[in-house]
Amino acid sequence: MRSDEERLKAALLLDGSASSDFDLNPAQALPGTILRPAAVLVPIWLHQGRAGVILTKRASHLKHHPGQVAFPGGRRDDGDTSLEACALREAWEEIGLQPDRVQVLGSLPPHETVTGFTVTPVLGVIRDGFEPVSQVDEVDEVFTVPLSHVLDAASYAVERRFWRGVWRSYYAVPHGPYYIWGATARMLRGLADRMAQCE
Repeated sequence: MRSDEERLKAALLLDGSASSDFDLNPAQALPGTILRPAAVLVPIWLHQGRAGVILTKRASHLKHHPGQVAFPGGRRDDGDTSLEACALREAWEEIGLQPDRVQVLGSLPPHETVTGFTVTPVLGVIRDGFEPVSQVDEVDEVFTVPLSHVLDAASYAVERRFWRGVWRSYYAVPHGPYYIWGATARMLRGLADRMAQCE
């Protein structure tokens, strides 16, 4: 049986199309929108025989997406040499994850957000001990969800909420006290679908 790391590497080799916040709401997509480049790190922590995904809970005082669960990441800066560099920089700034501790395996197809970004999810593996240090201006909490949970299609639900005058559907993959939804859940669902092909 393949290890989690072997399956992750195989999943990245599969063909696949980009995802979008509009996947479940195609009639609400805005044609011709200029999308800004961004990247997130999808950190897979292999520690003590277990595999987990490191996520953050955004600070409650932020103007955009306060209190939401997200990957470490953000928009690409002029100084970022690549989207991979952007993801690693953001993870260092937000959760104290040193870039040289991350083995980057590759990237998943980009994800278009309703807020006007094309987000590239960069998949990276962290081994052994890691002590998160939250950037208090941006992150209220850093936590880990079992990889097995987010790779199980049965963990996901399609829910909806009223936003800017319309009902919008979205993926959710709750775990314990954490409500993981929207773009983060959609990107994780894309990874789950790929991993299912690598059993």
